[in-house]
Amino acid sequence: MKKKTALLKISLAALAFSIFAAPVAAAADKKAEKPVYVFKTTREVKRTPVKDQYQTGTCWCFATVSFLEAELLRLGKGEFDLSEMFVVRHTYPKKALNYVQMHGNAVHQQGGQAHDVIDQVREFGIVPEEVYNGMNIGEKRHNHGEMFAVLQSIVSAVLKMEGHRLTPRWMEVYEAALDAYLGKAPAEFSWQGKTYTPKTFAAEVMGLSLDDYIELTSYEQHPFYKKCRLEIPDNWTYNSDYYNLPIADLEAAVEQALAAGYSVVWDGDVSEKDFSTRETGYALVPEKDWEDKTTAEREKKPVAPVKEKAVTQAMRSQTLSDFSTTDDHLMHIVGLAQDQTGAKFFLVKNSGGTDRKYDGYLYMSLPYFRLKTTALMVNRNSLARELRIKLGI
Repeated sequence: MKKKTALLKISLAALAFSIFAAPVAAAADKKAEKPVYVFKTTREVKRTPVKDQYQTGTCWCFATVSFLEAELLRLGKGEFDLSEMFVVRHTYPKKALNYVQMHGNAVHQQGGQAHDVIDQVREFGIVPEEVYNGMNIGEKRHNHGEMFAVLQSIVSAVLKMEGHRLTPRWMEVYEAALDAYLGKAPAEFSWQGKTYTPKTFAAEVMGLSLDDYIELTSYEQHPFYKKCRLEIPDNWTYNSDYYNLPIADLEAAVEQALAAGYSVVWDGDVSEKDFSTRETGYALVPEKDWEDKTTAEREKKPVAPVKEKAVTQAMRSQTLSDFSTTDDHLMHIVGLAQDQTGAKFFLVKNSGGTDRKYDGYLYMSLPYFRLKTTALMVNRNSLARELRIKLGI
């Protein structure tokens, strides 16, 4: 009996060791794992903290407002926290009117482009976040799922009246729905002891030259160094003021801007397997496409920086045409970095909060930038003089 008891005690002790020691060993092994990429930031511009768009399709607004906040810092005007939702509130009615007037043959979605922010600030001004946060739904973070469903149902119902005269009231209903979810946008407000309208705040306090902000793209479908229309769904205003550059010039424009202390709004594809803001914190274009990899290759984790594609102008144009590059997301380029091999990366500020790898920032490789960028917004004064002459600006 004593022998059996002793053996039982030994067995239980061994079991306990295996249960508790194994995770500790695994944790130690995981801790000992060397990171695949080690990044070093070589240049960065002043910018405001990372924000969280959460359950909304308003990256276009968060990225561009972040860009404007960085411009204010660059100009020595101080740190501002501007209201993204003030811009969103004024953008939706324009989308709705366009959608209805085009009998539904237009885009009525949550997405947009960088120029949408500039357009609304120019027409309506802007306010600080503390004046209008767009949070009128009893939640702590933005969530536009229900709101957009209601807005879509309104314009869809209006279009079902085809063949009948529309009343002048449908837009009032649409605006009332926006006010219910986002709150009524202020016509006047007090800030730091002074009264402003959104337009006087933008003009007197911010004082940005909005005409300085231009958009760039790079596709063979249009002549280079000329303006063109970017044929993507989120260009719902059919804007034809994108300057079309060869990809080498587009890349150089970003590096030139960062070197001069400017930042850049980035627009492009984030649906790739090697784009991750949560797990890896980097975006790559491996030499071998995901669909061409075997199961074993897909499951194998890299232990060192991977070889990436040599991206050409033709590849860019082809991937846009065949929809393997799509217009998904806007972010804010705020710096340059390099990995342990010396390869260049752009440091990119995202709008998904800080609960991610690198506290909400992303490292984007140059091949990824060259292949998956659809558009940029820059301050035209950041461009090299020779390029400005070519573009006539």
